[in-house]
Amino acid sequence: MQNSNIASLARLTEQFERLPGIGQKTAARLAYYVLKMPEQDAEKFAAAILDAHKSVHCCKICCDLTDKEICPICADDKRDKSIICVVEDPRDVLVLERTHEFNVSYHVLHGAISPMKGILPDMLKIKELMARLHDDTVKEVVMATNTTVEGETTAVYLSKLIKPLGIKVTRLAFGLPVGGDIQYADEVTLARAFLGRNEI
Repeated sequence: MQNSNIASLARLTEQFERLPGIGQKTAARLAYYVLKMPEQDAEKFAAAILDAHKSVHCCKICCDLTDKEICPICADDKRDKSIICVVEDPRDVLVLERTHEFNVSYHVLHGAISPMKGILPDMLKIKELMARLHDDTVKEVVMATNTTVEGETTAVYLSKLIKPLGIKVTRLAFGLPVGGDIQYADEVTLARAFLGRNEI
């Protein structure tokens, strides 16, 4: 990196480079941008990172990210608690909510089963999901995991755990491309996929 002899600038660039999707050139550009910030703005930027890191945690019910004990969706009495939509990532909840078609509860796994990457079932929020299914409230679990090999593996694995409980298990249907991520699908495609879900 240019000016790599400036240790603090090199460290800042390295930290940006650790972010997903950020290469060396973009990391350097971000580092220089931060250096040009007024000191007050740089302090606000750093404080926002630290504040989010300290205050944001998993909802004790659905495992989505929140700064409260229970997230706003779980706290909403108007939500259909009989349907749980299972997603891999907190960002998927935001995308699904933008469709305004999902008046349901969610459960965030924080990943997908991938033995090749060393991600095993006990590393995901599966135990927390199963704990939600042991009363008569939940009638259906919708698998909204990504249409990747890992997402499909996770959906099938969960289906085998849930079906013996007498709960209907469905999968988002047409409109989602194989190998695609939920968060990159548009609202209409997601709405149609939800309405056309199939039992698995």
